[in-house]
Amino acid sequence: MSELAGRVALITGGAQGLGAEFARAMATAGAKIVVVDKREPDELVAELAGRGNDAIGARADATREADMSAVVDLAIARFGKIDILVNNAGIVADLAMKPLDQISADEWSMVMTTNAGSAFVSTRAVLPVMKARKYGKIVNMASSTFFNGAVNMSHYIASKGAVIGLTRASARELGDFGIRANCLAPGLVMSAAVRNHPVLGSERAARQIEQRCIKREAVASDLIGALLFLIGPGSDFVTGQTVVVDGGLVFH
Repeated sequence: MSELAGRVALITGGAQGLGAEFARAMATAGAKIVVVDKREPDELVAELAGRGNDAIGARADATREADMSAVVDLAIARFGKIDILVNNAGIVADLAMKPLDQISADEWSMVMTTNAGSAFVSTRAVLPVMKARKYGKIVNMASSTFFNGAVNMSHYIASKGAVIGLTRASARELGDFGIRANCLAPGLVMSAAVRNHPVLGSERAARQIEQRCIKREAVASDLIGALLFLIGPGSDFVTGQTVVVDGGLVFH
């Protein structure tokens, strides 16, 4: 499988969980990988290298302009370009779930900055490189909860709505530069962190499964096909779209 052969993919939040699975899948498809995470990415980079993949890592905060500027410089020094950006950095499993009137302004700002601000900062950092080459594929991680809401998650859902808005605005602005921007919107994916969450891993997961057309847990591998489509050659005429992968929980 080499549909991404010769491409360079940068993924934020890429050292763990869903991001690490995305990095592995893109590497398997032939891409060279830049793993960015607030946690140390060396273990995953070593794993990819051990499989014969070309990968580098950077410990960085995707919400900070200086960090992402340095990451882009590192990627260019090693690979000479960035073709693909997957904005996966975000917060959900560590989220404090509470009613709207109990969410502080600081909590709201933190979630918006982490989930939406990181996508903005990272996109802005790679744009000069993509514009110069007249090519780019950007995938932003949204959530299917945006389409029907959920209780005690207004900060999270609003942040994912902002991600969808950023994606649509980006698509309008960047098409003339050969850059496509799309969203991938999963439902609740049963990662280790989600499984251990006191609400998401039990009550919320069971409710989602019951409401899905396909009544089973969602796992990381369920998202790989959609991701590879959005960053591969088959989606060259697709931009500004949100692809929901949640087993038929929501329609839009």
